[in-house]
Amino acid sequence: MYTILVVDDIEHVAEVFATMLEQGGYRPLVAHSGQECLDLLTTSIPDLVLLDVMMKPMDGWTTLERMKENPATMDVPVLMLTSKLLTPAEAERYGDLIEDYVLKPITNFELYDTIEHVLRRRQTIFSDMERARSCGFDVQVINEYARLAKNIEVSRRFLTILENTYTINKPSGTIGQNICEAIKNLETHLKNQEARHRQIKEEIKKASREPVSTPWQQ
Repeated sequence: MYTILVVDDIEHVAEVFATMLEQGGYRPLVAHSGQECLDLLTTSIPDLVLLDVMMKPMDGWTTLERMKENPATMDVPVLMLTSKLLTPAEAERYGDLIEDYVLKPITNFELYDTIEHVLRRRQTIFSDMERARSCGFDVQVINEYARLAKNIEVSRRFLTILENTYTINKPSGTIGQNICEAIKNLETHLKNQEARHRQIKEEIKKASREPVSTPWQQ
């Protein structure tokens, strides 16, 4: 049974998510603030965190950054909870730190599908890492491969959503300069990630003499 930590400063919202998780066969933990989340993580490490963006006094992004700065919690996967689409600036700044984000409201099955996809993706990446280790690959290269394998999928999702949100059916010249630059930066970042990932993947493939899977092709 997977343990999922729900972090939301609105108590009844946190309890709704906890109930949904229980119904789906997960073991929920609940924190009602960013600091409570960080405190709880000192004694219990969940399999995944559902972290609300808009909290006070410490918002979800600050909580996320503090989690990722701590070696004990930096590898815990995080799904951001939000009632609005992420902005280009948020996608550019935090995309590498999260597994994905969940738009509220969400149905039980949508939530379960998202969680299971993230957990399956992580297991696939771990399997590929073990294969690379058995071939004697450098630990830093293996860790880079794992980071890229996750980040590419998240970046693709962000880019598609941003392009659809800010460019589809909008007249030329009406999109702000900062938004255009953020989308272009994300496109460049994604291309660089994909190129490096292909390079490492080919090296592992040659060494292991068998294909290396990629999470988004499962």
